[in-house]
Amino acid sequence: MTRRIPRLLARSPIPLYRQGLGWLFGPRMAMLEHRGRRSGQLRHVVLEVLERDARVLVVVSGYGRASQWFRNIEVDPGVRIWTGRRRGVPARAEILSAGESRHLLERYRDRHPRAAARLGRILTMPDLSAAGPLAPDVGVRLPMVRIRYAD
Repeated sequence: MTRRIPRLLARSPIPLYRQGLGWLFGPRMAMLEHRGRRSGQLRHVVLEVLERDARVLVVVSGYGRASQWFRNIEVDPGVRIWTGRRRGVPARAEILSAGESRHLLERYRDRHPRAAARLGRILTMPDLSAAGPLAPDVGVRLPMVRIRYAD
């Protein structure tokens, strides 16, 4: 069973991102704005960035496909992203395959072993801190999303 982060704690960075203070959280965090699949209202979630380059961020859905933000981007992949000093940049979300998610998680664990171990503790997934190949189903349990900035 995955341990949940208290809602108040998880949502506490959102006002800071809205005020342009996202840089306080460093390059490993980003705020994603997405549209509710039923209500159509704008929603926000702060996520850990596992990989990045100038045009792309890769984030993980720590609570799997049941996460509301994940379900919303399945319906409407048009999003906006806040990271560092960038505010509300239009982007498109793409859900990665289970195999690609697994590969990227292994690469993340190899590059950032302490951060991966911390993430594994938070999500009660010990395979993120263990050596060797990840479990075959880890890409299903932890789906990943590539967010590509709009041109």
